[in-house]
Amino acid sequence: MKKIMLVDDEMHVLRIMKLSLEKQGYDITTCNNGQVAFEALAQGWPDVLITDIQMPRMTGEELCKNIELEYPERSFLIIVLTSRTEIEHREWSAKIKNLQFLEKPVSMRNLISMLEDYFAQH
Repeated sequence: MKKIMLVDDEMHVLRIMKLSLEKQGYDITTCNNGQVAFEALAQGWPDVLITDIQMPRMTGEELCKNIELEYPERSFLIIVLTSRTEIEHREWSAKIKNLQFLEKPVSMRNLISMLEDYFAQH
């Protein structure tokens, strides 16, 4: 079973995404901020990490940068959920390998399609 870690400080968003992805057969772990997610990575890596940008304690951007520094050998995909334009993320995201953006509000159909495409290639 493919493991996905969801990171978002909005509990209703986590709940909706978790239920939708579990229906697709994914094993879901949820974290309510980047710090909790970063600490959870020490216990094992997901196949895909999906994170929001704006969160307390550690933002999604900080989470991505910390993952890249601490785990340069990581192979899992990071999907960043953002309502900002991609131009604003170009500088920092260019330094993070295996990272994709998905615009908010998130279409579960688009997210599931993105995951299916990724897993078909890996």
